[in-house]
Amino acid sequence: MKHHLFAPTPPMGWNSWDCYGASVTEEEVRGNAQYMAEHLKPYGWEYVVVDIQWYEPGANSSRYRPFVPLEMDEYSRLMPAVNRFPSAADGQGFKPLAEYVHGLGLKFGIHIMRGIPRQAVHAASPILGSEATAREIAHPNSICPWNTDMYGVDASHEGAQAYYDSLFRLYAEWGVDYVKVDDIAASRLYGIHLPEIELIRRAIDRCGRDMVLSLSPGPAPVEHAQELASLANLWRMTDDYWDLWSLLLDMFDRCEQWYTHVAPGQWPDCDMLPLGHIGIRSVDGGAADRWTRFTRDEQRTMMSLWSIFRSPLMFGGELRDNDEWTQSLLTNREVLDAHRYGERIRPASREEGRIVWTSIDSRTGDVYAALFNTAEETQTVTASWEALGLSGSRRVRDLWAGKDLGEAAGAVSLEVPPHGAVLLKLAE
Repeated sequence: MKHHLFAPTPPMGWNSWDCYGASVTEEEVRGNAQYMAEHLKPYGWEYVVVDIQWYEPGANSSRYRPFVPLEMDEYSRLMPAVNRFPSAADGQGFKPLAEYVHGLGLKFGIHIMRGIPRQAVHAASPILGSEATAREIAHPNSICPWNTDMYGVDASHEGAQAYYDSLFRLYAEWGVDYVKVDDIAASRLYGIHLPEIELIRRAIDRCGRDMVLSLSPGPAPVEHAQELASLANLWRMTDDYWDLWSLLLDMFDRCEQWYTHVAPGQWPDCDMLPLGHIGIRSVDGGAADRWTRFTRDEQRTMMSLWSIFRSPLMFGGELRDNDEWTQSLLTNREVLDAHRYGERIRPASREEGRIVWTSIDSRTGDVYAALFNTAEETQTVTASWEALGLSGSRRVRDLWAGKDLGEAAGAVSLEVPPHGAVLLKLAE
């Protein structure tokens, strides 16, 4: 399908959630975009994504304020809060901010909630392109359990498609390149919302602009993998992911569930990278303003797993505060080549905390091998040629260290620190 061409490689970018929760401002978005253009764009980082509640004037953290007035136009469509996004004044919406991001050579994304604003439903506001009102298309029993902004949309009502069409035409006019839709891939109350995903897919196809479609939160049901791949570009395999070892350890199981569904334009999503300076105005993740709680070994494990699995990479920290270590995780070209060009991804072996994943570079045929140690003490991790499907001798290169380790035949064995990883390239 055509929409798979919108994201031929896994999207890479910055998202405002981990550091600013629902409260990010235009100045902060512009500052992170400028940093990305100057320091990360040459490495493939390109999306700048404004996360949830950009339409809530009083948002001040990741703790939502229930049932407060939201900024909305006359056709039931939420608009950026002008006190937080001054360039949105006079009905301009996100067009000026998107133009700024595009001017840096980057792409612009937004987060939206599934459904239609409750305040539009209670006011019976009109819908552009339909005689139906917001009240008539709402599904008032289809609510989000953790946010009060929206009612679901009744996909069987004739005005439902017109509403979503009007939304995505507006986003196309703004210049949006990426839309993250929440409370839709999985819900604590209702599971997956396929009818609304289908409405959104049609709306994007009709809007006249290429837009990457990301679905949240997870865990998305693997039994619906085929529908997800046919309708979206990426979908979350997990609920909100934070800087906790238990969540990172759990991701190995999730990747094993989903790796057969990784393909160009369809990316099972491990969620955000909670790296660098996070929690600035976010109270999620169990701690306030902080640098990531992951150790350096855990950070390298996360980047290695996300890269060999080919998850989208969405950095969650305040980019302008990055230190040299954090920057090194985002700008290792050899690691990012495994992320961009890997194919035939699979887990090769797993035994007592010693885990090996592998893929093949689509350009060169070189084999990537990621060696993980999820145990609490240093272990020797072995990647055998039998498990990797290899024969003969191979030149071994450590991609994080940026150094050649000589030749090996039959297997490669390395000491890996607890919670640590080594990412190798095995070349003929």
